[in-house]
Formats: sequence, structure tokens, C-alpha cells
Amino acid sequence: MSRGGTDVSVVPERRVALLGGGFSTDDDGLLDDWVLGRARTPRPKVCFVPTASGDAPGYIDRFLAAYEPRPCDPSVLHLFRRDLDDDALRTFVLAQDVIYVGGGNTANLLAVWRVHGVDRLLREAYDHGTLLCGISAGANCWAEGSHTDSFGPLTHLPDGLGLLPGSVCPHYDTEEGRRSSYRAAVSTGALPAGWAVEDGVGALFTEGRLTDAVTRTPEARLYRVERVERDGSGGSEERAVPCRLLVPGDRLAQPVDQ
Repeated sequence: MSRGGTDVSVVPERRVALLGGGFSTDDDGLLDDWVLGRARTPRPKVCFVPTASGDAPGYIDRFLAAYEPRPCDPSVLHLFRRDLDDDALRTFVLAQDVIYVGGGNTANLLAVWRVHGVDRLLREAYDHGTLLCGISAGANCWAEGSHTDSFGPLTHLPDGLGLLPGSVCPHYDTEEGRRSSYRAAVSTGALPAGWAVEDGVGALFTEGRLTDAVTRTPEARLYRVERVERDGSGGSEERAVPCRLLVPGDRLAQPVDQ
């Protein structure tokens, strides 16, 4: 459109959502409804990307069972039996309103994406306003670095797409050793400051800034974890972020006390 003889382009908001649950772990569907409620259209095209699980058929089936009854058009991007050429792949990815990345192995996910050029396509989709989201490895991948068990024991992975500044740690409250290991990585500088996601939480970032935080249970929390200097050496501190409690039929419910 033009204004006063000058062309004015509408720049879409660039958004990433970190999920601590959804169709693969929860029965209530609250986080899935929240994701759809953040889409840019009333009936979004939602693509599930199961690369981190090796395109596990059971995982794909659970996604379709959860999303086919919902007001959306679900699809799946297969890379282990890819049937799209480069042009068709780009057209398909950029046509999506929501890209939902599943859990699994973060390091393998990033490697496979780069071989197929999907990392570049996701950056392009992000710039065009597609909502990027995911759980576990599907949350890790968007940041500059993450906390992962991709190599067996829990460790830091200073690698990711870098669309979200800092680092991410999933399963902060439910997997033994996550909290202490992630905080240690941040305290030493092995990972930059970041976001620790407990199971049950959803966090939306717009242009890299947190703009919405929700939880499906009163107990689940989102934390900001940062490095601090203590007596000449590094340490870390965590700060709980207020979240809205999701309830059926009410995506904008009351805040949870922190």
C-alpha cells in the first residue's frame, strides 16, 4: 500500500514458541489450542516436522490424531523418505502458518536439516511470519545453544539456528540432573543465558522478546537463567517468570502466583 506517495510494506512479526508439552505428552490439548490461537489465520496450515525422532511413524500418527479434528490443515514434512525436490520443498515450507517440530535428538535434527537446506527455509519462513514452535529438541533448535542428551549424558550444545537469542533447556523439572547441569553450563559460560522450560509450559517470543507465557498446571514454571559473578567466580541464578494458567475454553486465564 502507499501513504503520501511512499510505499509502506507491512513487516510480519517473527515468532518462536517453546513448548513443554502438547499432543505427544498431554491429554487435555491446552497447549495445542494455545499454539493454534497464536497462528496468523483462523484456520492455519500446521506442518509437523518429526526429524529429531527419525520421522517415527507413531509420533506422526499422534500428531495427525490430535490436529486433524482441530480447525487447521495439518501436514507432515518427511526428510528420511523425502519426496519433494528443492523448489517444491521451499514452496511447501513457506506455505505453512505454523511449523511444529517434534522431540528427539537435537544434534541429529540440526545435521539433517542442514543437509537438506531446511535450516535456510525455516529462517525464511520465520522472516515471513510463520510461527515456529516445538517441544524438547523442537524447542532447543531455535536458540543459539541448548541443553541436551543428544550425545548420551546431559551436556551443552553451543549450536542451533540462532533465531532465539541465548539458550534453552527443556524438561527442567522432570529429568534428573537437568537443573543443575544447565545452571552449571550457564555459570561457566559454556551456554549463554537462556530459558528453562518445565513440562506443561508454553512461552512465546516475538522478535526475540518474551511476549506470552502460559502453563497448563499451576505447578509448572518458566525460568530465566543467567550468569552472575560471585566472589570473583561465575555462578548462575534462576528467576521464575509469571505464567497464565490455561483452562479449557479460556486461553487467557488468570496469572499463576510465583
